[in-house]
Amino acid sequence: MGAIDTLRTASPVGHFIDGRVHAGQSGRTQAVWNPATGTEATQVTLATADEVDAAVQAAARAFPAWADTPAIRRARILNTFLGLLNQRSDELAAIITAEHGKVFSDAQGEVARGIEILEFACGAPQLLKGDFSDQASTGIDNWTLRQPLGVVAGITPFNFPVMVPMWMFPVALACGNTFVLKPSERDPSASLFLADLLREAGLPPGVFNVIQGDKTAVDALLTHDEVKAVSFVGSTPIARYIYETGARHGKRVQALGGAKNHMVVMPDADLDKAVDALVGAAYGSAGERCMAISVAVLVGDVADRLMPLLAERTRQLVIKNGMAPDAEMGPVITRDALERIEGYIAAGKAEGAELVVDGRGHTVPGHEAGFFIGGTLFDRVTPDMRIYREEIFGPVLACVRVNNLGEAIHLVNGHEFGNGVACFTRDGAVAHEFTRRIEVGMVGINVPIPVPMAWQGFGGWKKSLFGDMHAYGEEGVRFYTRQKSVMQRWPEGGAGGAEFAMPSSRQG
Repeated sequence: MGAIDTLRTASPVGHFIDGRVHAGQSGRTQAVWNPATGTEATQVTLATADEVDAAVQAAARAFPAWADTPAIRRARILNTFLGLLNQRSDELAAIITAEHGKVFSDAQGEVARGIEILEFACGAPQLLKGDFSDQASTGIDNWTLRQPLGVVAGITPFNFPVMVPMWMFPVALACGNTFVLKPSERDPSASLFLADLLREAGLPPGVFNVIQGDKTAVDALLTHDEVKAVSFVGSTPIARYIYETGARHGKRVQALGGAKNHMVVMPDADLDKAVDALVGAAYGSAGERCMAISVAVLVGDVADRLMPLLAERTRQLVIKNGMAPDAEMGPVITRDALERIEGYIAAGKAEGAELVVDGRGHTVPGHEAGFFIGGTLFDRVTPDMRIYREEIFGPVLACVRVNNLGEAIHLVNGHEFGNGVACFTRDGAVAHEFTRRIEVGMVGINVPIPVPMAWQGFGGWKKSLFGDMHAYGEEGVRFYTRQKSVMQRWPEGGAGGAEFAMPSSRQG
């Protein structure tokens, strides 16, 4: 049995501290479920504050040597990790599907997006170049350099157990920081897979650590003096808590919160493409994506033409165990999630929305105990309804009818979240107007899920982001480093005198 197999079959799933797997000593564990079968797959240990401290202290001890390692050498280790990850990507995707439930092709796509961030981070020598000004003043040169912060932490969600951590740690490590990852306790095994590949790639002990846990572990990271920065992705209430608590303890924080992503469909849109986009973006990964489309804004007469096509396609969704080759949608993560989503469906119907397709009670032959729900479609939803206002995080699409583009933009801009949005149209003027006026961080024109590429950076507006900087890309480099400005002069000799005036370029 290989090292990775050992990690996958260990029970409970433990921590990774200072280059070694630790079983954990808290005595507290939590079940990890196979969502497709509804059975318990393993247990995960939940860390104590002392165990969090052990991981942070290991990272603190490793930091000086890692920060002093030339960026090109750090990049070489990451490049070796990249090669290993490419070789083992399907194994990692299978672990994601087993614990999260998303279909295997979607899990492969998640790993691929994480790899793209890693490829970006391998350019550390270029990314960390500073600026230089010769003769900024007479005989004085001025330059800047970017230096790592120290120990940084990532607190990541269940819906992307590989991609979201890889928004964080490759860039952080490339910049010379050491890292402590607190993944979701619902699907923890992928984090140990990544840790073991990093070890195999030659990453020194303590540079990357994994702590499994719940709020106890989160709070220990947020209040630890050695943790200099915290990155988070999750719901808005928790993002606000992370931001406020971390900032109160003097940390740099980026906390990405919830979403209610709209897709505006104009009357001139290609209906077949719009329907395909809505079905894929609303029901892909069972709607458990922060970039999922959960509201379709149908402009003018397009609603009457589009709804029958959308309803038919929703009913035809192929819902199975995520490892089935033809599966389009798998189960949701837990039974609690299933019951919460079904509660939203009941609330939408009670508030007067037209329930066109009801996904409740869906079963998959051979997987009757699995956490499955069918694609659900509502029409004639209004902005006062809970299914419009709140993030459901499930395969529920709410359709709202408006008269024109202006009403559509007003509707989207009025929502408290501003993560992602899309507009489907053939009119360039409409696209231009929409792009400029919409108050959302990531915008797609005929692109339903406008997730930026690795070198661009990811982040929303309004209550979808707490903090000043987006994730990955050059924004990530700025987040995980601080600028130092150096002014240098070499006098030719002779006695100098005291200078009482503020230095400026006018002197000399």
